Amino acid sequence: MIEICDEKITKKGEDVGLSFYAFFANKNDDPDALMEVATWWIKTHALDHFEKAVKIKAMVAVGK
Repeated sequence: MIEICDEKITKKGEDVGLSFYAFFANKNDDPDALMEVATWWIKTHALDHFEKAVKIKAMVAVGK
């Protein structure tokens, strides 16, 4: 997740937002991982659909 956040920040700047879908290919080839991330994003942390990549990167880095 940190790598994806870094890529988005590098390409679009520190204000870039992303959703949990940013961590997956366009086709749903790993539904279990998708549900795990969706649960972390929506249920565990009650994040908005789009959040700043720097925020997500920081949360993942500290193990939230």
